[in-house]
Formats: sequence, structure tokens, C-alpha cells
Amino acid sequence: MIFLVVIFAGLLPFIPAVVFMLQRLGESRMKAARKLAFSLNTVNIIITLMLMGAGLVWLVAPEVAEASGLVQNAAGDPYKALAAAIAVSVGSAGAGYAVSTTGSAAIGAIAEKPEVFGRALIFVGLSEGVAIYGLIIAFIILNS
Repeated sequence: MIFLVVIFAGLLPFIPAVVFMLQRLGESRMKAARKLAFSLNTVNIIITLMLMGAGLVWLVAPEVAEASGLVQNAAGDPYKALAAAIAVSVGSAGAGYAVSTTGSAAIGAIAEKPEVFGRALIFVGLSEGVAIYGLIIAFIILNS
């Protein structure tokens, strides 16, 4: 049963792609691609809301989530997992912002002076380390 649910969840984003490609055979490719991207974003938002609902049930009533089979061994502290999730998500968001700013600055610097490629790559790599720090903190929280 779980295998079927995983396969269905994995194939779910492809359903709008197939439908749009079949419906939009006569339209331009650019217009069809825009509509496809919008529909995929909508499907991803719906899936995200469903997963957030399951996580909220697990956070509020871990015994109910364990009885329904959503998670195993949920009797522990649910706030520990929440703290780990916040550490990873904030660290990843910070790393995404840092990589976007340092990456764009690095591309501009490399365009003007190609010999600064190595130094620019190091700065972008250092900003990616922020996400790894959040992941390490999450592991520390979960193993304590």
C-alpha cells in the first residue's frame, strides 16, 4: 500500500504536464510552457499543504499520527523534530540568499576579470556552508 502511495505521489506532478501537452498541441511552445509551469506550481502547492496538514496533526497529537500510520514512534518529544526542522529550514533559506547574492557578484567579477574565478568560487562555497551548519545543528538536536 505504501509503495502505491509513493508511486502515485511521485507521478502526480506529471499529470498536468501530460494533460497540457495533449490540450495545447496547436499553441506555441512558449505559451504552453507558461501554462504548464503555472499548473505544476499549483499541484506542488496542493501537495505542500497536504504535507503541512499531516505535520500539524503530528505536532498537535503525535499519538493520533502514530495510530494512523503516518509516523512511527511518535511518542517522543514532537518539539525536538520541530526545532530540527526550523534549524534546517532557516539555515537553508539563509544559504540560498547568501548563494544568490555572492553568486551574482561572483559572476559579475568573473565577467570583468576572469582570473578571480578561484576566489569567487571559494566565497560561493563558503556561503553554502551555512546550510550544512543548520543540518549539523539539527542532527545534534535529534540525537540529544
